[in-house]
Amino acid sequence: MIEQRSDYAFSRFLKFWRRVHQLSQEELAGRLESSPRHISRLETGTCRASEAIVLQIGEVLALGKRDLNHLLISAGYAPLVERIDFNSPELRWLRKAMILTLRALDPYPATLVDSDSQILMVNKGFVNLFTQVVPASLLAQITNNYDFVFGRSSTDSMVKDWEDTISAIIMAGQQAALFSNNPEDQAQIDSLVERSGVPPDWAQRAAKMEPRSSFRVQIDLRGEVQNFFNVSTIVGSLGPAAFVSDPRLTINILYPEDDNLDLSFPADADIRHPLLFY
Repeated sequence: MIEQRSDYAFSRFLKFWRRVHQLSQEELAGRLESSPRHISRLETGTCRASEAIVLQIGEVLALGKRDLNHLLISAGYAPLVERIDFNSPELRWLRKAMILTLRALDPYPATLVDSDSQILMVNKGFVNLFTQVVPASLLAQITNNYDFVFGRSSTDSMVKDWEDTISAIIMAGQQAALFSNNPEDQAQIDSLVERSGVPPDWAQRAAKMEPRSSFRVQIDLRGEVQNFFNVSTIVGSLGPAAFVSDPRLTINILYPEDDNLDLSFPADADIRHPLLFY
């Protein structure tokens, strides 16, 4: 049984920001062209805030993107997320940080993926491993993580429990698309659902599973099947903003199940890929 809570997160956020700006309920009501009684009801939780007044509060208090999104989420509304170009000049520092992070993960294969499942960067460990599996010319053309991991039929997939795993991934994307209400996000999910091997009951399957940050992958290396754990790490800001900040980045890392599997490569190895930046 789900515990019923009488408190309302928005009420706590509203009180917090009103006190940060040292405003009385009457002063805030005046700025909002509302009544002190309405502000009082919002703060006691006896009245639910409309999205319009949440946005108005954010405007009159000059809240930044992070704090406005927290306020929206606390009131039960979807955050406002602006798409940010990972390759823009102002994110040079982030690109450098991601290069250093991927390099530090060598020799374990790792990729940096955005919220559209586009692969932005890879490390040498990734190229070294998968050139043993995929022709280098083909590997160089792969830019989408869905295409890379789930591009084959379920019977020829690298992923164990393929149908359950892809169902869970589609469900995560579907719920994100419901939040964003962005036609492009929904179109991506619709395209994924139509892929070969996706079970028709993917939604029912996913509903029975809790979210997973990792899954098992099988890779045939030199005629021997090796098991890996695919672990995903979210790159984001602190607090709830990590789930609404953009660019929403994920680092996917493959760790071998066999501790004795040697993934190392010579320091001077000639390893190349269009998305390898060191």
